[in-house]
Amino acid sequence: MTTLFIVDDQAMVRESLASLLDAQPGLDVVGQAGDGLAALAGISALTRPPDVVLMDIRMPVMDGLEATRRLLEGDGEKPKVIVLTTFHLDEYVYEALRAGASGFLLKDAPSAELVNAIDVVAAGDALLSPAVTKRLIASFVASAPVPRPSPSRFDVLTEREREVLRLIAKGRSNPEIAADLVLSAQTVKTYVGRILAKLSLRDRAQAIVLAYETGLVGPG
Repeated sequence: MTTLFIVDDQAMVRESLASLLDAQPGLDVVGQAGDGLAALAGISALTRPPDVVLMDIRMPVMDGLEATRRLLEGDGEKPKVIVLTTFHLDEYVYEALRAGASGFLLKDAPSAELVNAIDVVAAGDALLSPAVTKRLIASFVASAPVPRPSPSRFDVLTEREREVLRLIAKGRSNPEIAADLVLSAQTVKTYVGRILAKLSLRDRAQAIVLAYETGLVGPG
């Protein structure tokens, strides 16, 4: 059973999402909140963190960006966060990915896409389509000044692992990377796991952001 927590300042949106998702087999909505501060309090009151948090970005009291940062900082068991947005290119979405969110979804996405997104993120994958990944990350890394981690951080990676990371950053899926490098899908999955472990990253989304910010790959 995948447990969910919904955060949105519009009560109608929250309740609609809760009704929709609670009706799905294998999903259980364990809480709701109307702003980031209330979400942090609600989640901390649970026996264990939810598996996935659906987080709106623009909310009163505390926005979803700050709530995501606080929710994912420190040690211990953490939920996966899916950012809900009304725009494909939203600067707050990029910042949320830097804060550790596992991906984002448009608020008007079909219900089947929402359920699939939850399954993807709950399984430990990042919810970033290749096309949107390239537009979102490249656009904001190119236009906004951000702290640039040292490229020497990649010294722990083998040349093959760097090659895989470059392809991840370009939005390639594991099967596509396998085809590009003439490897098996399982081998690519192993490489991806090693990259995340060596760089202490939560998931693919953070790997993509890091690769762009360090200049391992460029916006072009």
